Amino acid sequence: MPDTLTDDELLALAAEVLDIESRAVKNLKSRLNDDFVAACRLCMETTGRVVVTGMGKSGHVSNKIAATLASTGTPAFFMHPAEASHGDVGMITKHDLLLAISHSGETEEIITILPVVKRMGAKLLAMTGNPNSTMAKTADVHLDVSVAEEACPLNLAPTASTTATLAMGDALAVALLKNRGFTAEDFARSHPSGNLGKRLLLRVADVMHSGDRIPAVSADLTLRDALLEMTDKGLGMTAIVDAKNKVMGIYTDGDLRRTLDTGADVRSTAIRDVMHTNCKTISPDLLAAEALHLLEEYKITSLLVVDESNTLVGALNIHDLFREGLM
Repeated sequence: MPDTLTDDELLALAAEVLDIESRAVKNLKSRLNDDFVAACRLCMETTGRVVVTGMGKSGHVSNKIAATLASTGTPAFFMHPAEASHGDVGMITKHDLLLAISHSGETEEIITILPVVKRMGAKLLAMTGNPNSTMAKTADVHLDVSVAEEACPLNLAPTASTTATLAMGDALAVALLKNRGFTAEDFARSHPSGNLGKRLLLRVADVMHSGDRIPAVSADLTLRDALLEMTDKGLGMTAIVDAKNKVMGIYTDGDLRRTLDTGADVRSTAIRDVMHTNCKTISPDLLAAEALHLLEEYKITSLLVVDESNTLVGALNIHDLFREGLM
C-alpha cells in the first residue's frame, strides 16, 4: 500500500489539476480563428440537425455538447459511434451535420462510419487533439482542442483534454445562440419544467381559479354570507361584484380580524360596508411571475383576475404560485 497523502499534499495536487485544466482552456483562445468561424457557419447552414458522436470519455463530452446545443437553439442529438455501425447511422440524413469528437482523431468506431456519412452528402465537423489525424483531414472543418498535458499524473486519463473539448463545445453553442438571436423566452420553451421556463411561460390564466371556483358575492349580501363563500372556496378572500360581475371590492381573512375588533355583527353588517374598494387586480394574460411581484410589492396574499372591462374572470393566492414553483 502506498503512503497516504497528507492534507497539504492533497490540496496541492488538487490545485495543480485546476491549474493544468485552466491553462488548457485558456490556450484554446489562440485557436479561435477562421476555423471556428467556419464551424459556426457550417452549423448555421445545416438545415437538419447536428449529430454529435464520440467514444468513451469523448462520448460523455459529446452527449453534453449535444444537450447544450439542443437547449440553446441548435437542433442536436447524440449518436453512439459503435451503435452507428449496426444501424444507427440511419439517423443521419444528407441535411445533417456530423460533429465527431475524438482526442486522438483516430477512433476506429468513428472512422468506420465516415465513408458512409460522406457518401450520403452530410457535412463533417471534427474536434480532435491531433490536426494531422484521419478525422481532422477528412472533416470539412476541424477544431483543434489539443492540450499540452493531461491533469492525470500518469498523463493517461482524459482530464484536461475533455475539459478543453467541453469548453470548445460551449463556445460553439453560445456563438450559435447569439447568432440565431436565441432569447430567454426561447430557452424557457426548451425548459418548460425548469424555474426559468415557468417564470417566462406561465400565465396568470394558467394558475388562477376560474368558473365556480372563484369566490364572489353580491355587494348586497351580509358579512356572514361572504364568510360562507370564503370558507367554501378556500382562498382566504372573496370578491364583491355587481349585477354584471364587475369587481367592486375584496374582503380577506385579514379584513375579518379587523372587522371583528370593531364589534360588528356578521349577520347584519353588509359586506359593501367593510370591503376594500381599491383592491389590486391583474389581467389573465400577464405572466404569473408578475402576479408574484404584485403580491410581494403590496404585501398581500391574494389577487383578483379581471378582463379589460373589469369583469371578474379568476382569482389566485400566494399558495397557487408556490405550488407552481415560482417561489
